[in-house]
Amino acid sequence: MTGTSALIGCVNVSAPDEPIVIELNINIRADVVYQLAEDAANTIEENADIF
Repeated sequence: MTGTSALIGCVNVSAPDEPIVIELNINIRADVVYQLAEDAANTIEENADIF
């Protein structure tokens, strides 16, 4: 028991010197194109006599 207690150390947790940078590359183009297509389809349906 005394031999294993000598192996137990202290754990230090400290903040890094430089800020943590998280890069988020999110592609929202597909969602916007889908919404525009849906809006266009609704407009065409509502104004079928114009088209």
